[in-house]
Amino acid sequence: MYAGPAHIGTLRIASSFKNIQAIMHAPLGDDYFNVMKSMLERERNFTPVTTSVVDRHVLARGSQEKVVNNITRKDKEFTPDLIILTPTCTSSILQEDLQNFVNRASMEIKADVLLADVNHYRVNELQAADKTLEQIVKFYIYKAKKEKNLLTNKTKDISVNIIGITSLGFHHQHDLKEIQKLFSDLNIKINLVIPHDTSVNQLKKLPEAWFNVVPYHEVGLLTAQFLHEEFKMPYIDITPMGIVETARFIREIQSILKNYQVNVNYEEYIDKQTRFISQSAWFSRSIDCQNLTGKRAVVFGDSTHAAAITKILVREMGINVVWAGTYCKNDDEWFNNEINDLCKTIIISDDHNFIADLIAETEPDAIFGTQMERHIGKRLNIPCGVISSPVHIQNFPLSYRPFLGYEGSNQIADLIYNSFTLGMEDHLLEIFGGHDTRDTISNTLSLKDETNKSSIEWTEEAKNELLKIPGFVRNKIQCIQQRKH
Repeated sequence: MYAGPAHIGTLRIASSFKNIQAIMHAPLGDDYFNVMKSMLERERNFTPVTTSVVDRHVLARGSQEKVVNNITRKDKEFTPDLIILTPTCTSSILQEDLQNFVNRASMEIKADVLLADVNHYRVNELQAADKTLEQIVKFYIYKAKKEKNLLTNKTKDISVNIIGITSLGFHHQHDLKEIQKLFSDLNIKINLVIPHDTSVNQLKKLPEAWFNVVPYHEVGLLTAQFLHEEFKMPYIDITPMGIVETARFIREIQSILKNYQVNVNYEEYIDKQTRFISQSAWFSRSIDCQNLTGKRAVVFGDSTHAAAITKILVREMGINVVWAGTYCKNDDEWFNNEINDLCKTIIISDDHNFIADLIAETEPDAIFGTQMERHIGKRLNIPCGVISSPVHIQNFPLSYRPFLGYEGSNQIADLIYNSFTLGMEDHLLEIFGGHDTRDTISNTLSLKDETNKSSIEWTEEAKNELLKIPGFVRNKIQCIQQRKH
């Protein structure tokens, strides 16, 4: 699967906020989230997710008592601000009234309790994350309204909310630092970043910001749309990935601020960053990069990253994208509109085998896709740059590797260039010899001359001497030596 099941999306949101506990109503086979998050994010603390196990006793007696006891126990142990209960696809088969369990537990504990309001049969991980974030924001906005402590006056200084930075997101932590730096350069304060490391008690401050930014199309858009409807807050859903889109993102901020009668001009900043800070702008005009012109590539991933990388490949590096695709089938219309003039064929599919066959049929010079396409590339001996989830631990680097902003454009330029050029490594190792070069001298290595006379057997000493000769002339030397003999 490209996108995981719905409960993974809910748990990603819950584990991103501060002081939230999540309880997963599930059989033991569904409880891998804690291991996955601890490994990939290299967490120092325990992940705040508990499994309320569906076992044979539950199937015999029902879940209510067990679920309510788990909720009350977590409230006493951790005193969280919010406890989220989520079923999984498997436990949903039981069709239990979990909302009733939540209502009963809420009368016995201090924390707020919510049942994740997603259809586990119809939505995937990304859709569930988007929906869960909106549900939590709505709950605390309406709660603040009821308690009359909602903060709706705009901050004195220009400020922004960043919506959609989650745990287990593809380079999200690094992207956040880059966006924060960008806003700092533009003298814009960060009001809230949600759900990343934010308390739900701070959500009543969301309307104080002047506008909202949604860096990724998959998670955060529903929340931004809700805030727009409720408080007329403008939002930007342009992903600042690559120098062209980053400039468009900054100009959109400029446009919003002018509507607030704030006269700013960021053109000088865009020009300086593009020409001197971002290395990718001049690199794309260098002789090295021009060697890539006309190379054939395919792109596949989530809708945000697949669209952004396609734009960079075509507009900024002159590479021919044979086809681009996404597994986010619910985003098909948006994805088509974003790249329909950049490549001839657009693929909307979450069938891994279909994508593998399509890549094999296309035979591109490079693939830009997920971890799954990287494995396909290895089998086909085609280099692959990983640009989207699903990913492995190597795409949660300890070093600083943003994809957004001007530093992100440098990282992407490196990724694209190296994905093409590193394909030469095997060829060079074969020519010049290396640690993994196959031994080309067999025990019965021989060559018959033109008159079909008997062949020569090479001694161990002779073979060792022959190995000292570079591979690209070794056969010629063998022929000469045998003829001399």
